[in-house]
Amino acid sequence: MTIDTPGWVRDAIFYQIFPDRFARSGRVKLGAELELWNSVPTAHGFKGGDLYGVVEQLDYLQQLGITAIYFCPIFSSAANHRYHTYDYLNVDPLLGGNAALRELLDAVHARGMKVVLDGVFNHASRGFWQFHHVLENGAASPYRDWFHFDPERLNGHRRFEPYPSASAEADLASGEGSYEAIGYGAWWNLPALPKFNTDCPEVREFLIDVATHWIEFGIDGWRLDVPNEIEDDEFWREFRRRVRAINSDAYIVGEVWGEAKRWLQGDMWDAVMNYQITAASIGFFGGGSLDVEETRRPSSFSHVKAFTADEFVAEVNKVSAMYAPEVCESQLNLLDSHDMPRFLTCCSGDKQALKMAWLFLCTMPGAPCVYYGDEIGLDGRHDPDCRKGFPWNQADWDQELLTWYRNCIALRKQQTAFRHEPAKLTVAAAEVVVVSHSAKDSAIAAFNSSTSAVSISLESYSPTPMVDWQTGDSVQNDAVVIPARTARVLLRS
Repeated sequence: MTIDTPGWVRDAIFYQIFPDRFARSGRVKLGAELELWNSVPTAHGFKGGDLYGVVEQLDYLQQLGITAIYFCPIFSSAANHRYHTYDYLNVDPLLGGNAALRELLDAVHARGMKVVLDGVFNHASRGFWQFHHVLENGAASPYRDWFHFDPERLNGHRRFEPYPSASAEADLASGEGSYEAIGYGAWWNLPALPKFNTDCPEVREFLIDVATHWIEFGIDGWRLDVPNEIEDDEFWREFRRRVRAINSDAYIVGEVWGEAKRWLQGDMWDAVMNYQITAASIGFFGGGSLDVEETRRPSSFSHVKAFTADEFVAEVNKVSAMYAPEVCESQLNLLDSHDMPRFLTCCSGDKQALKMAWLFLCTMPGAPCVYYGDEIGLDGRHDPDCRKGFPWNQADWDQELLTWYRNCIALRKQQTAFRHEPAKLTVAAAEVVVVSHSAKDSAIAAFNSSTSAVSISLESYSPTPMVDWQTGDSVQNDAVVIPARTARVLLRS
């Protein structure tokens, strides 16, 4: 099967925005005080970021080098993270509503940038109209097949408990499933998240209609939330056919933390969020700075430890070998996200680890993705702490780190091989990994995760003289020193 991924993605630099926490415009009128912008984030507090605020900061994003924005959910929801959707056809009024999205898309597209939205199609919320209709009417509701309901409760013999009683809470806490405890199937047994029944034709059509509606509105793709939990390949094939019929360049990227070959054969999704590269990068670049306890808080990172150079190379090669080159070039490569502790916190504040890891992503196939604020040194433990308000006072920014991010992005844009050719990783010394691409390669990146300077030879990587990317100094191929806890990029002179 031909694998057709959007050409623009391999050249893209993504920026992930948690909408409530990036920028507040003042254009959205609210009737109550919000959580203080710079206060510690809480599970239920709103800070008032909105889409107009993003429009006002597009200059900042372009100066950084960003070409595409991935937004966490923006549709109407009673949660600050908006994964509890109650209206899929309207942007949350706290974010400015549909008018704000229209203004944002027009402004972004005028700059040649793209927008990818978060599609939460596995589950809805307690406030979702069709779910609420069943709670009110039981088996008499025409929406009774939209979710997984217990027939006994559906027929009025017992109460549904979307807001569980103390005994139902105890049942859930003891491991009983939501179907038995509260009367319906819920994602991870969370009462607030009733799981769709995608075997229902009306549900399938509703979800795909939502997807195509916003593609027609002008978005450039979908990031799919927990799509592997919709165990229906034909649903995803139809999803792709309908979305691509409207925009043949639309990007479809799934959130799968592990191996995802099943969905990446060319007929369902284009790529996944590459959390396996995330885990490997934290382990290798973090090294002795790694906060193992905090890093392992996401269940999918329970294996992460301080990786040796050999282990790191083996892990990256394993991940790269899983997929066709077209998929590897379209992966969403990230160091952290809203669902995990920030990279800087995983590495106990070690900015050298972050700098090396970001440069590494910029030398690899796949689109690098910045989680908002990483570039200026924002830290944060597992959610909600990783969802802080972006500090717009520049006195609070790490300017050196910001410059590093900009320079790495510029370097990636200059070096076509970084974006369009498979990467070859080699262990050049004890804890030094070299990334090269081909015999035609014009750049080589060497990463030293150890606490000592290491001298390596580049004769096997490049037969011609090279210069240091940062200093412009000439480099002798037979004796290149890589300082401790840093990286060097060498360009052919």
